Amino acid sequence: MAIRKSNKLTQTTVIKHILKRCSSLGKKHGYDDDGLPIDVPKGHFAVYVGESRSRYIVPISFLTHPEFQSLLRRAEEEYGFDHDMGLTIPCEEVVFRSLTSMIR
Repeated sequence: MAIRKSNKLTQTTVIKHILKRCSSLGKKHGYDDDGLPIDVPKGHFAVYVGESRSRYIVPISFLTHPEFQSLLRRAEEEYGFDHDMGLTIPCEEVVFRSLTSMIR
């Protein structure tokens, strides 16, 4: 019986993609010389949620929570990480707020 190699990215790889993507947006207005958004505190990153793409600032520590990682996998499947929209989470805002309030 042959072992099939999974096409899924490892958790570490996904997190690295996310952090790289979040920090690579620095070519637009509102970003400092290091390419980081001025209004996002150190140790946090911005995500866009829901149909209206509302912006939320979340702690990097969320990246280690299985529930949040599930959202990130869905985001990767639906949007990928290589686009100009920022990190977009495909779920309703009320669900996102409920999930993040449980994580805190």
